[in-house]
Amino acid sequence: MKVHNFNAGPSVLPNEVLYKASKALIDFEGSGMSILEIGHRTEPFIAVMDEARNLVRELMQLDDDFEVLFLHGGATTQFMQVPMNLLESSETAAYVDTGVWSNKAIKEAKVFGYVDVVASSKESNYNHIPKQFTIPPQASYLHITTNNTIYGSQWHLTPVTDVPLVADMSSDIMSRSMDFNKYSLIYAGVQKNMGAAGATMVAVRKSILGKVNSRKIPGIMDYRNHIENGSMLNTPPVFAVYISMLTLRWLKEQGGIPAIEKVNDKKAALLYDEIDHNPLFRGTVAKEDRSKMNACFIMDKPEMEEEFLKFCKKEDIVGIKGHRLSGGFRVSMYNALPYESVEVMVEAMKYFSLKKA
Repeated sequence: MKVHNFNAGPSVLPNEVLYKASKALIDFEGSGMSILEIGHRTEPFIAVMDEARNLVRELMQLDDDFEVLFLHGGATTQFMQVPMNLLESSETAAYVDTGVWSNKAIKEAKVFGYVDVVASSKESNYNHIPKQFTIPPQASYLHITTNNTIYGSQWHLTPVTDVPLVADMSSDIMSRSMDFNKYSLIYAGVQKNMGAAGATMVAVRKSILGKVNSRKIPGIMDYRNHIENGSMLNTPPVFAVYISMLTLRWLKEQGGIPAIEKVNDKKAALLYDEIDHNPLFRGTVAKEDRSKMNACFIMDKPEMEEEFLKFCKKEDIVGIKGHRLSGGFRVSMYNALPYESVEVMVEAMKYFSLKKA
């Protein structure tokens, strides 16, 4: 039985990706071996890695200065790997604090140098994206988290800055058109829009590397070593990279990022319209900063929340309970989520409201 999967991550995958992956678990491309068994330095997997990296370049239209890597450790490891590679101990990095994940990134960066938190929405429980802030001209880089999975806010405009721009795009990567070349380093856990849990995609400009001389960077943490070894400095997360490759193929077949953006816009518009007009529900984020990936909302009568969750479960709607820090509900609408699932969610909200009128 297929349910309507609104989990925030790991999240829904395209059916055809699941089908192809299930076949590869038994026999990968007629090799007589499972994708879980093949050597990572054999030609069949090198082809998978190369295709996955090239699809990232193609879909994001990255220029020649970028290298694409698939690494272990999740975006959390990038919280330390970014400053380790980009921030001298005597220098300053600028960060914008818009939620739990950006706050964690700030804490890790402070291990390696001075961090200037140039703006924060913490005092308002992260219900908006700060608009006015000054970036120190001497900053090594500016770091933002483009979409805030827990609180449901999203950057809809790229900050204008003369310093290198670094972004954690874990929960909205490839969900909307943007000029990715305005960034110097982009990282994203792949388990929301790009595949299954276990890999992290990093797109980094080669020209910003090699400028930290105040410390020795452990070999496994140095982006240059991963670039030199074709993203196979050590054994990569083979199955996760394979799922990413299939998911990126699927995205290309849909028409790429511009096409999926239109679908995502429709899904978000449908759900937010119901949130705004249903008397039982209320959004928690400033309208101009609402995330098109993670819609967060509450009920004016919190005592009804558990009843609504049980009702949704009966309707095969799963994964909508809000994060423990924000409460309420969170409906995640990643690339692979069908529009029809959002329709079912909206109908459930309407029916429950009528029943309680």
